[in-house]
Amino acid sequence: MLYVYKFGGTSISDASRIKHVAKIATDKRKKIVVCSALDGVTEKLIHLAELASRGRETDVTHLIGEVNSLHSTLLDGAIASKEAREEASKRIKEVVEHLTVISTACARVREVTPKERDAILSCGEMLSSPILSAAITERGADSLYMTGGEAGIVTDDNFGDAVPIFEMTYHNIKRKVLPLVESGKIPVVAGYTAKTQHGDISTLGRGGSDYTATLIGAAVRAEEVILWSDVDGLMTADPRIVNEARVIDEVSYAEAREMAMFGAKSMHPRCLDPAEEFGIKVRFKNTFKPEGSGTLVKKSAKISGAVRAVLLVRDASAITVKGTSMVGKPGSAASIFNQVAKTGTNIMMISQSVSESNISFVVRRDGARRAARALERTMLSSGELASISVEDDISVVATIGENMKGTPGIAAILFRALADRGINVKMIAQGSSEMNISIVVDEIDGIEAVRAIHKAFGLDLL
Repeated sequence: MLYVYKFGGTSISDASRIKHVAKIATDKRKKIVVCSALDGVTEKLIHLAELASRGRETDVTHLIGEVNSLHSTLLDGAIASKEAREEASKRIKEVVEHLTVISTACARVREVTPKERDAILSCGEMLSSPILSAAITERGADSLYMTGGEAGIVTDDNFGDAVPIFEMTYHNIKRKVLPLVESGKIPVVAGYTAKTQHGDISTLGRGGSDYTATLIGAAVRAEEVILWSDVDGLMTADPRIVNEARVIDEVSYAEAREMAMFGAKSMHPRCLDPAEEFGIKVRFKNTFKPEGSGTLVKKSAKISGAVRAVLLVRDASAITVKGTSMVGKPGSAASIFNQVAKTGTNIMMISQSVSESNISFVVRRDGARRAARALERTMLSSGELASISVEDDISVVATIGENMKGTPGIAAILFRALADRGINVKMIAQGSSEMNISIVVDEIDGIEAVRAIHKAFGLDLL
């Protein structure tokens, strides 16, 4: 049986953790390892791209030096073997030189194209992965480092959130990676990274290392893809706000996807698709508690109770647009959402009255003013809308569970729990799948709302 292990940035953030991960990666299972960037490095590279776009060449050079120093120090602390350290150091030097050339050129022309931005952001994984590969080699295993492109992941040209060309990718991975495993090697693949059909570096978007792992798992028909991080698994609520929160033993693909969307796990929205297509099990486990079973994601999960989790989204804003001109006019909502999309703002939740005279939708707070200004410039000034209002002090509470569908009384229990604690519901949304009931409450009531719903459905008793 073949496994895919993916390790997140917090799992490899210092020398002792690198050694610990290498120990996990050298268990007796046949496996392919996927590695994320070190914790915080992707943010540094995003900042680097911003500095380059503003022409701040000196700052760019300084930040590249910081990134290089961080990885070189980690390499020296984690790897004792001179041979293994020199091989990893060579790969790191190549990546740093590549990063320097691209970033400096961008700074000189004061422009970073999407293609160049991908080339910059991909360096995080390409710097961390050789270090983990060297640590695995030092434990006596035969490890080989590869970028996502070298492993065979091919995408379209949508830089920043590229879509894999699946048949080609699966064929390539089988041809390039599977023989390495069969010969006894442990390939270490830089997550998040890929290449286009023209050979340019591309990236798979937020949470892309998880996506790399499931793509590889699907290609080689892995027994299981294990996503190692610093949490015990998917939980019934955020344990930082609900003391009684519990790890969920099993969830369906659909439930895991819903939970990930609402922050239970920072995961690529399409991450589970390859696994679900081929029935590959996915498990969330804690790197620092490897003895735990974590949460298993599969097609037919053992489900007890209608509600599985209650999740909170902070830093949200509600935008409400009004106008009688929208009533009975086809395409009004499309026009509104098209203007919001042009600002790069994602809409998380939508509610519309049956009168069609107003639409409310929820976005992340950092994009709310940008979206509102776009609507003011285009649709308010033209008279298509009568008013636009933004409410910042809100939170979204999502109640999730596959068994909610067709179970009478779920909404009644939820709203009674909130009413008993004096919490007012400002907005409601539920899809036809009935797997998710999302409500908007005042920000000050968000935590108490989660606790009330969690208790009302007996999730503290699991």
